Amino acid sequence: MSRYHTAEYYLPHASPMVLLEWVLEVGEEHAQCAVTVRPDGVLAPFLDVQGALPGWYGIELMAQAIGVWSGWHGRQAAQQPRLGMLLGGRAIHCELPVFPAGSELRVSVQQLLKDEKLASFECEISIDNVRVAQGRLNTYQPDKQEIIQLTTLRGNA
Repeated sequence: MSRYHTAEYYLPHASPMVLLEWVLEVGEEHAQCAVTVRPDGVLAPFLDVQGALPGWYGIELMAQAIGVWSGWHGRQAAQQPRLGMLLGGRAIHCELPVFPAGSELRVSVQQLLKDEKLASFECEISIDNVRVAQGRLNTYQPDKQEIIQLTTLRGNA
């Protein structure tokens, strides 16, 4: 039995927007998650006609692995998963146009720096221990008041 829950447990959103299945490892500054590209899995709504996942989904897989890392740490402090925002990235590159049907994607994130709300992570996706995508993602975790401000519709006066 795994010592971790499914990825969805650590994320602030639900199916079908959860693109990761398993949490393999979480540490102080890193996490590793996995998902299999298959028609009966969590990625099913996003697969092409050949059953492959377009490569540009890689950035969301990386962002969600960061979310799992954050959610796991929050759960350790008895907090619910919190909304995070992807601010941008650097040197994001995917070697493949698609992640092939049947492949297991391992998504690893390593924290480079963090303050109260901002963080930067080096991320990679591998298939059979071969790196197929990588990049550095910058994230922001707003507090409750900022979320209210961002999500409240304001009329022009």
